[in-house]
Amino acid sequence: MSVAGLCEICEAATVEDSCDRCGRLVCAKHYDTETGLCTDCLADLRDVPADEREERDYPDGVDEYRF
Repeated sequence: MSVAGLCEICEAATVEDSCDRCGRLVCAKHYDTETGLCTDCLADLRDVPADEREERDYPDGVDEYRF
């Protein structure tokens, strides 16, 4: 993904990608290529056991936004 600006986590490094979960634009240091998530989302998910994570089934075209 080609994006411009500063990382929304450290506000210092140039943006490399965006988080698949929250949509934040983050630098390579704060992005996990295996999961497609930023470090903040990874930390959130580590706190919740995999079998207790909420799986949402939205109709096609409906997304969730975090403000």
